[in-house]
Amino acid sequence: MTQKFHHFYLKITAIVIGSFGPVFFLGTMLQTSEPARWSLDLLSLPLDGLQTFHDPTTRFLSALTGGFLFGWGICIWFLQKWVYPKAPDEVRRSVLAGLLAWFFLDSAGSIASGNSSNAFINIIVLLIAAGPLWKKAKN
Repeated sequence: MTQKFHHFYLKITAIVIGSFGPVFFLGTMLQTSEPARWSLDLLSLPLDGLQTFHDPTTRFLSALTGGFLFGWGICIWFLQKWVYPKAPDEVRRSVLAGLLAWFFLDSAGSIASGNSSNAFINIIVLLIAAGPLWKKAKN
């Protein structure tokens, strides 16, 4: 793995994380909540249509989630653009630390809330978002 490829892959990581932001932002309004509702239904398998965004607190939580995920994706995008050329291994390790922190807390919360299927989906998202970043790159 080269630093050039890691530099590129950080863009993929940023897009994977940040792309969840607009989906959950749409959940803030009933008329546009279907993509967020379907995503939540998928993440809490089986697809049964039980998840809704009718409750204002669910829509508010969707706003917070969308904002955090979009902001985290933007942060990684600019880390790769502005910081990675100066400190490639530090950026790589920082992004991995953030991904692992998300993975463990999100998965533990999913299991605790009775949505264990999301912990398995989180494994897939973690593997895609981290990709080759697990291994230090060669110059």
